[in-house]
Amino acid sequence: MPQALEREDHVTFEGRFRSFEDASINPKPVQQTCPIWIAANLRPALSGKPLRRVAQIADGWMLASVWPGLFGKLWPKLSRHLAEAGRDPQSFPNIAYHNIQVAKDRAEALDETMRFLRRYYGPVFSAEQAAGWTAAGTPTQCIEDLNGLIAAGAKSITLRITGWKQREQYERIVNEVLPFVSSE
Repeated sequence: MPQALEREDHVTFEGRFRSFEDASINPKPVQQTCPIWIAANLRPALSGKPLRRVAQIADGWMLASVWPGLFGKLWPKLSRHLAEAGRDPQSFPNIAYHNIQVAKDRAEALDETMRFLRRYYGPVFSAEQAAGWTAAGTPTQCIEDLNGLIAAGAKSITLRITGWKQREQYERIVNEVLPFVSSE
């Protein structure tokens, strides 16, 4: 039924878990069929069923690495599930959703990140989680962190600046960090 919503207006559906009448989505997706990505951010011990679901039905995988090294622990597991499902891990798209804060040192950057995350989400992330989820510190430290994600298997990275000086951070990231991040 999702495909009907991508192509038609005034779709009616009655199913086991949900029903709708005369529904439409606009704007219509440019791609037919719109790719469906699944985000799965669980600790490795709890990741089996969600990663199997990604391997079986998703068109891509997104991870917010909210624990240190999480991407590097989950990508090999997902790759095994993809192979078991007859899908090629090398061609399966993934993306790491990661924070970044460039500063004079890592401690200053993580302090700013924690203030930002607490304002944005409330007090739900520990300092350990923020550190695992943020390229933080000097440009060199940020470059190392982002290159570590790529080495762990991230094919793309989406960055969120975790601070209030967005323009300044953007300029630093574009000029001092991204030119030195591996493209492979």
